[in-house]
Amino acid sequence: MRRKLAAGNWKMNGTAAALDTLDALANTAASAEVLICPPTTLLSRAAERLSTSAIALGGQDCHAAASGAHTGDISAEMLRDAGATAVILGHSERRADHGETDAQVRAKAEAAMAADLTAIICVGETLQQREAGNTLAVVRDQLTGSLPDNSTGATVVVAYEPVWAIGTGKIPTLAQIAEVHSDLRASLSARFGAETAAAIRLLYGGSVKASNAAEIFAVADVDGALVGGASLKAADFAPIIEALDAS
Repeated sequence: MRRKLAAGNWKMNGTAAALDTLDALANTAASAEVLICPPTTLLSRAAERLSTSAIALGGQDCHAAASGAHTGDISAEMLRDAGATAVILGHSERRADHGETDAQVRAKAEAAMAADLTAIICVGETLQQREAGNTLAVVRDQLTGSLPDNSTGATVVVAYEPVWAIGTGKIPTLAQIAEVHSDLRASLSARFGAETAAAIRLLYGGSVKASNAAEIFAVADVDGALVGGASLKAADFAPIIEALDAS
């Protein structure tokens, strides 16, 4: 059985005061795995706050190299040393703001896996691609190009985040989410075999909130969520975790 996962991506938000959110979440009992990905500046302090909690921590990006002359970058090994157990890679904001390619995302995923971090690899289409009927082709290409050949359920999580739904309040229909997740599972099976594909968790991300979480989690092959803005406050994120537990 795939363990459900509620992952919170704080993006470029939060200073030391935001760590109080972790204290509130630490008291949320959950059978699902809960992961918070704060800014790197908070990672080690967050690890201290959560030292006795089941909540895990992740980074929001890493460099493909283990070390070197890469001013301002963070290696996967550094994230691990700071207390992370996972890292988000290939988020659409990284792909758009920094021009990241599938090949670069794959190289970062390989680095993450080498550092014993779970790689949460994001895929998703723009509104233009959706309206042109190219969603499945775009997502398949990103999946093929971004996942390392040795991906397993223990090393990789795939997050489907339609770009047009991130932070906009817009959300695909349940049928559209189901279509993409089903196709992702089929693509994984064709490449890695049915057993490995069945072990890889598929998350949905894009304007997930307490009011729509339960219906999203009821969709087949949705194993959890990658949550942005709603993960910044315990009062918003806790109901999503509870909905996942109940699904």
